[in-house]
Amino acid sequence: IGFFADTEAFLIKNAKFQLCLQASSTNKNVLLEDCNPHLDFQDWSWQGDSLVNYGTQSCLSVSGNGRVQTSLCASTGYTSWDCSDSQLSPLGISRSYLVANRKGVALSDVANLKAQWQDAANRSVCEQKAEHNRYSLLALTSTQMYEHTAGNAALPLGMDPQQLEELLWFFRREDPSTWNYSVLALSLATLILGLVLLTINIVRNRKRKIMSREAVQTPLQAEMEAKEALIPEQGYSPSEPQKQEQVPQEQRAGQVVVQWKDGTITSLYSDVSEEAI
Repeated sequence: IGFFADTEAFLIKNAKFQLCLQASSTNKNVLLEDCNPHLDFQDWSWQGDSLVNYGTQSCLSVSGNGRVQTSLCASTGYTSWDCSDSQLSPLGISRSYLVANRKGVALSDVANLKAQWQDAANRSVCEQKAEHNRYSLLALTSTQMYEHTAGNAALPLGMDPQQLEELLWFFRREDPSTWNYSVLALSLATLILGLVLLTINIVRNRKRKIMSREAVQTPLQAEMEAKEALIPEQGYSPSEPQKQEQVPQEQRAGQVVVQWKDGTITSLYSDVSEEAI
């Protein structure tokens, strides 16, 4: 089919019924079905004046009895079409147009809405043909310019076109091993750098946790030391309890007893015997 056929596939939709032209997969019939852009049997492309179907690789044609069908593109039948005002007319048959009806498609001399054909974007199929012709002309011009340039380049180099083509092919398939090794080394260096940064980050996190724990423990210890400093130390002297426990064993009524700081206990008034009185 060619290079440009792959880029110019389009649907052929009838403007009246909004159904698409579809080639049969079992015979040469041409049907009208619901449009499906993913179906190869509804994909068509212009090849010169011929409409080629992708699914059957055959061309839209007209048989000897005026029946519209598909046939081999190299056949001697009517496989060329003229396109004007969204209407398809087989070349070689005067005043005939491809029209849609309830049974499928046929030829008719009446050019009405049933004879108008569009693509999926509601553009005329004639625009598709004009674009194909324009691309074909550009491709031909580009090929001729390339051949002319290649021929002129071969003269000062002292090479024939075949040698020049081999040289161009060599540069297109140069060994990419150097580039691959460079990318591999760069990836390895990136991996090592990532591991180093990860290790540094882990060490810093551990130090940060230790410092935070010490910062919490230091106020607690200071508070405990402050509390201990407020509690007075109580000395113990074994003689003091004995002194405090010294209580006169015998006291008389009306007798006043004084206990001094050194623990000595004396009577405020000395005893006077009744005989002296």
